Amino acid sequence: MNPDELNRIAQAEQAALSRHEHAINVCVGIACHSGGSEQIRKALEAEVKSAGLQGKCLVRGVGCPGLCAEGPLVSVEPLHRSPPQELLYRKVTPADAPALVRSVVREEPLEQLRIDANQPFFTRQLKIVLENCGHMDPERIEDYIARGGYQALIKVLTEMTPQEVIDALSRSGLRGRGGAGFPTGLKWATVAKATPGRYPTYVPPDIQSQKFVICNGDEGDPGAFMDRSVMEGDPHRVLEGMAIAGYAVGARQGFIYVRAEYALAVKRLRTAIRQAQRIGLLGKNIAGTSFTFDVDIRLGAGAFVCGEETALIASIEGGRGLPRPRPPYPAESGLWGCPTLINNVETLANVPPIITKGADWFASIGTEKSKGTKVFALTGQVKRSGLIEVPMGITLREIVFEIGGGVPEGRQFKAVQTGGPSGGCIPADYLDMPVDYESLAKVGSIMGSGGLIVMDDTTDMVEVARFFMDFCMEESCGKCIPCRAGTAQMHHILTKIQQGKATARDLRLLEELSNVVKHTSLCGLGQSAPNPVISTLRYFRHEYERKLVPELERV
Repeated sequence: MNPDELNRIAQAEQAALSRHEHAINVCVGIACHSGGSEQIRKALEAEVKSAGLQGKCLVRGVGCPGLCAEGPLVSVEPLHRSPPQELLYRKVTPADAPALVRSVVREEPLEQLRIDANQPFFTRQLKIVLENCGHMDPERIEDYIARGGYQALIKVLTEMTPQEVIDALSRSGLRGRGGAGFPTGLKWATVAKATPGRYPTYVPPDIQSQKFVICNGDEGDPGAFMDRSVMEGDPHRVLEGMAIAGYAVGARQGFIYVRAEYALAVKRLRTAIRQAQRIGLLGKNIAGTSFTFDVDIRLGAGAFVCGEETALIASIEGGRGLPRPRPPYPAESGLWGCPTLINNVETLANVPPIITKGADWFASIGTEKSKGTKVFALTGQVKRSGLIEVPMGITLREIVFEIGGGVPEGRQFKAVQTGGPSGGCIPADYLDMPVDYESLAKVGSIMGSGGLIVMDDTTDMVEVARFFMDFCMEESCGKCIPCRAGTAQMHHILTKIQQGKATARDLRLLEELSNVVKHTSLCGLGQSAPNPVISTLRYFRHEYERKLVPELERV
């Protein structure tokens, strides 16, 4: 596969698409899929065929358009009109297929199902990672190539040195989207400079001399579905980002670690890998160069701790998913003791547009220290929930009240929780705070992978803390005592408070335990597990105190 061949595929696909007048896009992301979108697609295809409109209307499955609360979603995209003036329909059923196809032919919107595309949910977003979701078939590599796919990979292989790729990532300011926000260019540079074989393990010599790239798709936060949606809706973007990373750091083998319960994402990733291998975009001598890169999938059993790098590595190696002390870090001694680059799905999906559009373009978006956009799963007590992508530096108020439409009628906003079980609860006083890594850390929360849960005035903040502590307690691997015993004791105290059996002494003990678990646990799970407790005590202490009972006087 060379640049000319890639362009020919893109031109052929664009020409085939241009022969149609409209594209009827059916969301086949997991939310709409569970609502019967496959049956809707089949009904639309049958209706188009019976009306003899195959030459005019193209029916295809696409990734998640974002407004999950209104699914199943179907959009109608005029292919010869600029601007395209796309129509989006909500809660579509197979029975709506005849009326929907008639509306396309007559160019008369189906008003009873129509969603206003000019509402802030759509207009306030800036899509980079999600730019293809909702506009292409995730199971056809030709669709991806027609939208500029794999151009970035060809560019780095034919025009750039590995160091130039790393320099571009560094200039862009991209930081890891898995939660910690570590500079991506610095991580890539560390792996590129690392020497294979420095930390040998009992593996064949050919493995000891390798480097590896791992895509962390083990998204375990309650209410989070950002990476899942990208893998389902744009799997080739992830593969392209991995291949570019492999070229930059000197790796020829990549692994995508995905939890087995993400069956639809796994299916589409496997399809994408086969397609890329078939036309020479994965495998040996890509684009006629000496670069070789293969990708395999490894399935996780759903352990939250396997989102931590060293536990994930242990799982890929076939062992139990247990974290290990660091250093050495995976960049020097990772998979089978070899230098290993680990980035999450969203981080890797940002790489191709940075290469094609330039590091300066990406760096112009966001804030001084937090560049680009962030994908969030907006859920909870908010009118419009779903998948959103917004520029760094946008305020919480804009996300909750403009994009999300605010809390349901008759209720008042109380808090927003970011970062999943590892994050914190942020009260209304900070609604005008910019959403970036530094600002969230100042108020006791984190960006995390992108979960964002809105809570109204009916929410019991002590119960919120207890819920997340229950999750962390159950998901603790048990390797270190602070996490194994500390989370259990914290959960016990929170339960006593909820039952009205705790005293002020118990509350003091809860705070002490939070400090111990945070600073002495082995890995990020235990170190961040107290965050929901710490943040709710910081901002909603009165809710704890009113549940306490007086201490008995000593005689």
